[in-house]
Amino acid sequence: MRPIAYTIALLALGGAACAPAEQTNATVNTAASQKDALAAAIASPHRDPDNVARDQYRHPAETLEFFGVKPDDMVVEIWPGGGWYTEILAPYLAEEGSLALVASERGLSSVRKMMEKDPETYRSVILSPMDSPSSPTSFPAESADVVLTFRNVHNWEMGDKPYGAEFFASMFRMLRPGGTLGVVDHRLPENRPDEMMRTSGYMKQSRVIELAEAAGFELVDTSEINANSKDNANYEKGVWTLPPRLAEGDKDREKYQAIGESDRMTLKFRKPE
Repeated sequence: MRPIAYTIALLALGGAACAPAEQTNATVNTAASQKDALAAAIASPHRDPDNVARDQYRHPAETLEFFGVKPDDMVVEIWPGGGWYTEILAPYLAEEGSLALVASERGLSSVRKMMEKDPETYRSVILSPMDSPSSPTSFPAESADVVLTFRNVHNWEMGDKPYGAEFFASMFRMLRPGGTLGVVDHRLPENRPDEMMRTSGYMKQSRVIELAEAAGFELVDTSEINANSKDNANYEKGVWTLPPRLAEGDKDREKYQAIGESDRMTLKFRKPE
């Protein structure tokens, strides 16, 4: 018969060996569950068919996975516009998380209509009006796990009085320490004149990183998920020449449709702890 101490030692070692395997299985199951939940949100019948048609260009599953958005996160979407991503984030976060939408009252008009039409899908959505990047908002500081903004930085930096720095400072205040900032925007080649950022709707990736780091963020990673090598970012009517706007109307329409939507940077930042 083996000594009791020897048997106890073997049992202890066996338990220790099982623990990592159990943890690994739990991690895999959680990741699979999150992936399924995101896929269900993207496939939800409440989405506008015109928005669904743009998935091929905007890659919502890959983009949100890259940013690490989880179903139980407190997510802030800055300037949601027509609600393209809101349609996906709202059902994805509805059960365990929450979604705050930050924009001016006018900027929230489209998503208000979406919420009125389908209150169940948007039950976990909070509207937080903010008239300007430096004005107070009802969203409490250091409360967000993730802040997202899609195709907005170019708006903040256009014209003679750019205010991108103010928006990045506001996003920094909203995030909890260790939280994530995800940015997607139209990308201008680095060898183009800086002046093009004032009028074209495109931004140099280096400039966006500069704005984020000046606000206190750390660059975690970049992705080519939303890249488009067909886009040369050089059009008389700027990025709006391409789909979905097609600013030239019928002129060279097939040419621009063949290019597809713009080449975009996808940047992941972190607020230091």
